[in-house]
This record gives sequence, structure tokens and C-alpha cells, in this order.
Amino acid sequence: MRVSALILPVYPWREGRHIWREAEDLGFHAAYTYDHLSWRTFRDGPWFGAVPTLTAAAGVTERLRLGTMVTSPNFRHPVTLAKDVMTLDDVSDGRITIGIGAGGIGFDASVLGQAPWSTAERTERFEEFVPLLDRLLTDGDTTHHGKHYSAYEARMLPGCVQRPRVPLAVAATGPRGLALAARHGQAWITTGPARKGDETDPELLPGIIAGQLDGLARACATEGRDPAELSHVLLTGFTQEQPLASVQAFVDFAARYAALGIDEIVVHRPVPGTCFDPGQGVYEQLPAAVAAAFGG
Repeated sequence: MRVSALILPVYPWREGRHIWREAEDLGFHAAYTYDHLSWRTFRDGPWFGAVPTLTAAAGVTERLRLGTMVTSPNFRHPVTLAKDVMTLDDVSDGRITIGIGAGGIGFDASVLGQAPWSTAERTERFEEFVPLLDRLLTDGDTTHHGKHYSAYEARMLPGCVQRPRVPLAVAATGPRGLALAARHGQAWITTGPARKGDETDPELLPGIIAGQLDGLARACATEGRDPAELSHVLLTGFTQEQPLASVQAFVDFAARYAALGIDEIVVHRPVPGTCFDPGQGVYEQLPAAVAAAFGG
């Protein structure tokens, strides 16, 4: 079991540099940030870009893995994203993971002036976006003519530090997304139920995630992959569960999901005065507590 941090991009860098360094000093496995242009109740406050934030974080850390949780096609194009990712991998000396999802209907869905895509179109775009991003990060020269995305002699030189490319962590719950995770992912991400996780009885959540893991295993079997080749990541904070109520509550929470096959849990670094307010003292103790409870 690994525990990682989700650091919201809300801090001016004079403050943020210490927060990202803190995550490494505390012993977190990785620190991620959201790749949105604005997000939920944070829309009217400070919100910085994910790629510059991760670039700066790479400069003040040495061992901590870094990444997005998650990037989506809502305002990204595979060609420009791949160039940014390749550069991040170089700056961090091979410590980048790119979380990627189909996107939703929030502010990012219309910020470029387009009408929000339907669920069907988001899924269709995702099914084109992920394979093309995979190719771009793997090959030095890519040409692709697709329905939604194209690339013409897109050069990605010198390529990623990590070989054959930066790991992709695919967020998915439905069969088409799980198929993408099985085909292209080095990790799979879930937040719990696909819809209304904050309204779901907490007693039902382990069973829901167990069902998702079964779906991932079936998708992996279709692709001829062992599900154990993928890390199974649970991003917390979107259900009624309270893993940061105490250190012991988190250890019990982690044990419950480890028994299902989850091997990385991501918690939000608390932000005072927000929905992620409670738990700073618990947050700071989590890496040591997980190491003591699970080894490592």
C-alpha cells in the first residue's frame, strides 16, 4: 500500500514550494495536482496551471513522483500535451505520471467557447485521445488523421526519460474506459461510484469498487494482460467516507481497500476553510502510519 497527496494548485509559489517539498519530506509516494482551468467552489479564488506547477515542483523535490490527477480532453490536445509531458519528464528526471480521464461537464467543458460534449462524445474522444497520446509519447515522429484529433509529423525528441514512455494512469469506471486502461495504462484510477458518490451509502462503496476491479480484470483478460501489471489507485474525497478522521481511521480504511486490490490511496492536502479543511494533523502522519501498518 502506498499513500500519495493531492495538492490543489491554489498556492502562490512562494507558499507552494514549501508544500510540495513537505510532501516529499513527509514520505508520500507521489504528489499530484488537478489539471483544470478552474474547479468547483474554488473557481472564484486563486487557481494556477498544472504544467507550470509540476515543473516548479520538480525543481524543489528529488524523489517524489509527480503527476496530474487527472488531465482530460476538455481543453487539451494530444500533440501539445505530449510535448509538455515529455518536457516534464526531463525536468523531473523521470518522476512524472500522467493521470488522464474523459472529462466532465464542469467549467472546463465550455471554457474554450464550445458547447459541453455529451457523455457519448466524451467517451468517443477519449478513445481517440489516449491511443494517440500513447503513440506520441512513445514514437519520435507521429502522423495521425482521426475524427477528433490529428497529428502531422509531430516530433517528440529526445523522447521520455522513462522508457518506453511516461506512465499513463487512466481514470475509468465504465467498460469502454476500463478497456483503455487495460490496453494503454500502467495504472487505473477510481473515485468510487461513477455518479453521486457523495450520496452513496458508505457501506456500499467497497462492493462498488470491487465490481470495478472485476471489470478491469475482465478488460485485462481481453487484452492479454495481468491486472497486477497495473497499479490500482483510489482518489479519496468524493464520498461520505472519512479516512482522515484519525490515523487509525485511515489505516482501517486502507486495509479495507487493500483487501480488494487497491495499492495506492490519494488524499487531499487539507485546505483551511474549504471542503478539504479537516485533517492536517492526520495528513502529516499518514506516510509513517502506512509504512508501519503495511511495511515499506
